Amino acid sequence: MPASTDLPNALDDISFLGRLSEALSTRIEEQTRPLFDAAGIVVPVKSCSLLTAIGQAGEASAAELARTLGQSHQLVVQKCPALLRLGLVTQHSDPVDARRKIFRLTDAGRDQLARIAAYSERISGVYRSLFEEVGDVHGAILKTLDALASKPLRERIGD
Repeated sequence: MPASTDLPNALDDISFLGRLSEALSTRIEEQTRPLFDAAGIVVPVKSCSLLTAIGQAGEASAAELARTLGQSHQLVVQKCPALLRLGLVTQHSDPVDARRKIFRLTDAGRDQLARIAAYSERISGVYRSLFEEVGDVHGAILKTLDALASKPLRERIGD
């Protein structure tokens, strides 16, 4: 029995799993923004992991952050200007290699990380409740990512 969504029926086909995953991500982002606003979080929803990675590293280049997050260098570089504009991070040249830019949290960035941590505690309970309703989506996504990493679709197509 197909799941009920507001997507056109043609797009909820199992072969559009990537599209459905994007739709879930978009829905979560849309519903998170007002919660962030209420919590005083100005960080773009899809940049929280980047800010967290910078905070954990102390300082890091875009390439280091991309490796840490498992994202492309280009995506990290695209997200950094918003964090700079918001005054959450600073950027300076590496003294050894001037082409390499190093990012570091500001006091405002550390404040936002504290707000994100408090929010994360609250939203984790909400997600656990949601998973009681629909099943462990988080675990399923992690298992799917691991399975595709160990055996990509191109190897599965012949199964």
